Amino acid sequence: MSHTNDAPAASESQTEPTPGGARTFAQVLVNTAVANVTTSFLWFALTFWVYLETRSVLATGIIGGAYMLLVAVFSMAFGTIVDRHRKHLVMVFAGAATLIAFSIGGGLYLLFPESTLLDLGGPWFWLFSGIILFGAVIENMRNIALSTVVTLLIPVERHANANGLVGTVQGLAFMVTSVFSGLAIGLLGMGWTLLIAISLSAAALLHLLFLRIPEAKPQQDGERRPLVDLRGSITAVRAATGLFALIIFSTFNNLIGGVYMALMDPYGLELFPVELWGIVLGVTSTGFIIGGLLIAKFGLGRNPIRTMLLLVILMGVLGALFTIREWWWLYAAGIWLYMTLIPAVEAAEQTVIQKVVPFREQGRVFGFAAAFESAAAPVTAFLIAPIAEFIIIPFMNSDAGRSDFGALLGEGQARGIALVFLISGIVMALAATAAFFTKSYHRISEQYLDQAESVPADAEPDATTEAQLRR
Repeated sequence: MSHTNDAPAASESQTEPTPGGARTFAQVLVNTAVANVTTSFLWFALTFWVYLETRSVLATGIIGGAYMLLVAVFSMAFGTIVDRHRKHLVMVFAGAATLIAFSIGGGLYLLFPESTLLDLGGPWFWLFSGIILFGAVIENMRNIALSTVVTLLIPVERHANANGLVGTVQGLAFMVTSVFSGLAIGLLGMGWTLLIAISLSAAALLHLLFLRIPEAKPQQDGERRPLVDLRGSITAVRAATGLFALIIFSTFNNLIGGVYMALMDPYGLELFPVELWGIVLGVTSTGFIIGGLLIAKFGLGRNPIRTMLLLVILMGVLGALFTIREWWWLYAAGIWLYMTLIPAVEAAEQTVIQKVVPFREQGRVFGFAAAFESAAAPVTAFLIAPIAEFIIIPFMNSDAGRSDFGALLGEGQARGIALVFLISGIVMALAATAAFFTKSYHRISEQYLDQAESVPADAEPDATTEAQLRR
């Protein structure tokens, strides 16, 4: 078996997927879908509720940015935990922590009136939002574990297809939560929304307790290691030449993601009432499902890195044009097309990591990638939200703004947000285009294409692995 650079490590550390692994993976995937539905449901509802009650773009931008910032801060610790423990135990821990956090949030809602929880200048708003955000963030530990479970249970030649199914399930979760979050806030209010989220979290955790994931106990070298194994993460990333560049390429998607996080809901809520906006998000999120199913069926082509960059360029073009006029159908169509591309971009990175990184180190690499990529979104969200609210939107509503940009963007209350989308989309497309001309792109592409399969399709687990699996 031939390898390039440090690739042999991958071969030596991988394990052959166990018989019936696809069936087990399907059960884990469905359980994760329920958990993701729950956290997304409450996360979307919180964003809708805060904006409708305060009409503050700054508040929604801070909430969105804080979520991604917390993901960035905790992802490396999550990845280290995933590598050091059985994946089922990690998922149970994440589900329990989410349930506890949401329950505390529900208790705060019962103790204080809504006016107190919505006071942006008071501490209870930030405590209430922060606890709910933490419950949503801890769920990302489960998603990191799921990415490694693909390697554990699915043959390497089917990794891209399995990652497409992950994107499909995430899209289904997004569709369901988009619709029901808007309806829940519009018709039931925040209190009932919290109760629904707590109940679903408990049900997902109960179901998870009855699942079994066959996995050997991770080997420990006896040395005391820090909770955040930064050195181990960097070593694993550097072992595969060009892998860090791949993470940089994936970050392009998150740069515009920060803009969407801060401004997409405010723009949509200017065009639609909250109940209808939730339905619009639900319908457009079928793009997630379609995109994921296409990857599950056809894969990502011979070179997933090339596919990813081409799609990021297309994302930039969409981001620049889908608010060029204040037309609801153009905005909805742009969101749908954008969501169709997301599963392929995410699956491309996962497929490469699952092939060139040893299984025992994949949690740290996925955590490192999540931390690095997620850091881009809060930077843009925190930067864009105040600039949009205090500078760009007032300017575009002025006579000077309408005179300078009216011909390009039209006129309307949301034209300032449209200008932000236009600029960020152009920057994203140009950055992804430039990536094609870098040495790192060619190196990681060559390594992926030259890398032989991590494990022969007919390999059998050794006696030690079989004994550990029986424990």
